[in-house]
Amino acid sequence: MSKRLTITLLLSPAILIIVTLFIGGFLFGLFQSFGYMPIIGQHDMSLDAYRNMFTDTKFFGSLFLTLWISLAATILTIIFAIITALAMRQTFKGRRIINFLYQFPITIPHLVIAVGAMLLFSQSGMFARIFYALGIISDQSQFPILVYDNLGIGIIYVYLWKQIPFMGLIVISILQSVGNDYEELARSLGANRWQTFRYVLLPLIVPGILPISIICFAYTFGSFEVPYLLGKPFPAVLSVLAYRLFEDVDLNARPEAMAMAVFIAVFISILVIFYKKLIKRITGRT
Repeated sequence: MSKRLTITLLLSPAILIIVTLFIGGFLFGLFQSFGYMPIIGQHDMSLDAYRNMFTDTKFFGSLFLTLWISLAATILTIIFAIITALAMRQTFKGRRIINFLYQFPITIPHLVIAVGAMLLFSQSGMFARIFYALGIISDQSQFPILVYDNLGIGIIYVYLWKQIPFMGLIVISILQSVGNDYEELARSLGANRWQTFRYVLLPLIVPGILPISIICFAYTFGSFEVPYLLGKPFPAVLSVLAYRLFEDVDLNARPEAMAMAVFIAVFISILVIFYKKLIKRITGRT
């Protein structure tokens, strides 16, 4: 038995469950997005939900906000992950403790971090009260709006706190596998620190970052709990908007909610395909 067949057989139970749940859920949502809901006597299928969705200004406002939060969180994660990974390579006192604290956020669920951010950074939170007690601000409403804001700063912060160490560990492992030989060779040829990073380290890091970045973007784009807790009621990200339509007492709003869910799944799938082609073009391999 070949090694590939053995691995496939070992993974097949888990893959079968995941594929069944995903495909089953996707098809169920797809049929409902076409208006097929026998439970309320709707058997005719149409594209009315998609037509209503793409003509609704709330949808495009939510789409823009979702894209902004996803892109900002992913780009900032890449930048800070590289910076922190390069710093963690250095030898310094207390490195073991710093390394533990650096990895600690990975073990904490997003929901816990979101609740913590709400309790700490809201205008009625702990920091606002401390600033008020110290006389820095005369009223808690003067504290900067870091959650429930128009730009989703609090949402982005939660994603960064969780994703930077996740991606940073990948970068650190890449740098450790490469070693220092390429850098020393570049410096021996007269390259400064920026040139060494730009022309030596960055091309080695990028192929490893691309797959992780699409994971971060896809999760951020479809995430629900963090925007639900820390986002404004309007505009809301697509997942929250779809949830509100899904929970509407009027079941006629259910097809549009499912249409948004299908849109999120299809959009992310297309993005993953594009990323695979990009990775193949950059690295020359799948």
